[in-house]
Amino acid sequence: MKYGKVMSRIGRQLIKIPEGVTLKIENQHLIVKGPLGEMFLTLNPAVKIFLEKDIIRLEVENPQEKFQKALWGTSAKLISNAILGVTKKFEKKLEIIGIGFRAEVKEGKLIIHVGYSHPIEYSIPPGIEIKTEKNSIIISGVNKELVGQVAARIREFRKPEPYKGTGIKYANEVVRKKAGKKAVAQAA
Repeated sequence: MKYGKVMSRIGRQLIKIPEGVTLKIENQHLIVKGPLGEMFLTLNPAVKIFLEKDIIRLEVENPQEKFQKALWGTSAKLISNAILGVTKKFEKKLEIIGIGFRAEVKEGKLIIHVGYSHPIEYSIPPGIEIKTEKNSIIISGVNKELVGQVAARIREFRKPEPYKGTGIKYANEVVRKKAGKKAVAQAA
């Protein structure tokens, strides 16, 4: 081997458990409870979890094997995200751009008006909170993956359009506008 001992840089880091968070390990199932909720994780059997006071340490059987090395870092990141999620929630912000485009939350559903002949009703999944303010939708929850999936699903209802820039986009997303046919014809 060219670089000496091969180890996952993320996997070998120790994960500190903050106050107010409890962890329970049963076989390869991990239950993380905190002030904002709880998360359940199932880890691959190749990853071994060791709990020492307020620190979690992960190991794999063979760190030279590419698959196990990848699992090691992924498992460490999943656990740290679960701990972060139960202490402070993850949040995604979407912006609605367009004349007459709006959103509201009613009776556990997000109702979106984005230029179609009918409003779109999206049932809010359990564990997710959605708030609307003027032209923005704020999605928050304990599970980072679920928050991202819900945000992506809502964005799909009306993706940002490249000519006028209307639609639903992430707050930090930059939509590059294209020149229309008329502008291209005048330039030629």
